[in-house]
Amino acid sequence: MVARLVLVLGDQLTPSVPALSAADKSRDLVVMAEVMDEASSVSHHPKKIALIFAAMRKFARSLEQDGWRVAYTRLDDPQNAGSIVGELLRHAEREGTTEVLVTEPGEWRLIAALQEAPLMVEMLEDNRFIASHAEFERWAEGRKALRMEYFYREMRRKTDLLMDGGEPVGGKWNFDHDNRKPAPDAVNHTGPLSFESDATVEDVLTLVQERFADHFGDLRPFTLATDRAGALRALDHFIAHALPFFGDYQDAMLDGNRYLYHAVISPYLNIGLLGPLEVCRAAQAAWQDGRAPLNAVEGFIRQIIGWREYVRGIYFLKGPDYLGGNALGQNRALPGFYWGAPTRMRCVSRAVEQTRQDAYAHHIQRLMVTGNFALLAGVDPHQVHEWYLAVYADAFEWVEAPNTIGMSQFADGGVIASKPYVSSGAYINRMSDYCRKCSYSASAKTGDKACPFNLLYWDFLIRHRDRFANNPRMAQMYRTWDRMDDTRRDAVLRDAGRFLKRLDQGEIV
Repeated sequence: MVARLVLVLGDQLTPSVPALSAADKSRDLVVMAEVMDEASSVSHHPKKIALIFAAMRKFARSLEQDGWRVAYTRLDDPQNAGSIVGELLRHAEREGTTEVLVTEPGEWRLIAALQEAPLMVEMLEDNRFIASHAEFERWAEGRKALRMEYFYREMRRKTDLLMDGGEPVGGKWNFDHDNRKPAPDAVNHTGPLSFESDATVEDVLTLVQERFADHFGDLRPFTLATDRAGALRALDHFIAHALPFFGDYQDAMLDGNRYLYHAVISPYLNIGLLGPLEVCRAAQAAWQDGRAPLNAVEGFIRQIIGWREYVRGIYFLKGPDYLGGNALGQNRALPGFYWGAPTRMRCVSRAVEQTRQDAYAHHIQRLMVTGNFALLAGVDPHQVHEWYLAVYADAFEWVEAPNTIGMSQFADGGVIASKPYVSSGAYINRMSDYCRKCSYSASAKTGDKACPFNLLYWDFLIRHRDRFANNPRMAQMYRTWDRMDDTRRDAVLRDAGRFLKRLDQGEIV
């Protein structure tokens, strides 16, 4: 008879995770399980499922080597109960215990399932983050606007990253102004480090191919790291070869280069193979040693201790109801081209294609291409949320939902963003080379050749004028519209309506 079951989830693959730290290696039983409930809660990308299952198997083996007793259930085990709670109940009955230690999951659905289980579940707050729930709540209390920039400064002070006493190094908190360069003519970087599949990974790939062949996304080639040693190598590769140029081109997009100078370590961070502070300290060391400029290092660190921590804080502060936000009342169905149906929009088709193949797209492709289109077209934000949660290897609800519901779709009514992140085709044309090979023209404002982003941009603003006309960050947009002659305004709205009608009818657009 064991004292307690210790649940370790697929995104908690850190030896110091609270449930393990609080457990007794000599008496407690670690429970890990590959279950269909989690793998199919949405139609997760096969690469994402394979990454998590392979990393779980290797982590379980490392725990056993460290002296833990581990009950590991594979997806194809005939006794698999199919859910996390079901597996806990099965092992609880077998071991003669009702006590369970668990680190708080990053998804309200699973938190509720564990809280409602007929077991004595002790849920410990996940301390792998820099800001606790209480710290974020104290920061948020009494503020009219929860803007990331001010929270980020608190995290800089707490961690002492890029600080000179009480002041930021370089005299500024934020070097974002230096990090908005358009796509370069050439990229002197081959992309993230790739890894060969070992026997464990191959076993998982075979299983995933058999069970999830109908999910959107290509399983092979599979080149992700699946253990901590590989994740550390991937981090070192980024620091040495890409970080120096990351800041300059972090918002750029290239038709023929999917990665530019991006790290692509977020999957490893989000399943626990890397920790946020060790990643940031490695970047800071590169600046201190003269291997990377300050604008690149600050921009990278801001994404982790600023944005990543901030959106987690929002997720837990706002609670489960946040997921149902639809402040703009948008209800159009997610178009089929998000799942690979053809589209004439080059930027969208390329972003979706690389998403299908790699389970990856960088933040501007997500925000200003696929997210921008969905917002302009009036797509139901919950459908957009479920798509992002499904298709990206780094997508877990605590980080994905605020990015989608709040930042991308403005469905939270402005909790995260002070204005909706919408743009016409001009932004995409400036920051990428997609438009050169597109069927539409980024410079055409009306007519059959007009970029749909141009048409829908104004259509969106006029649909929601009552809400946004008095927003000081949007006033100039409405003044521009009001200065247009009636003939052009009528043409824009007419052509936008025609485009949306064709979209709703399932035509190729």
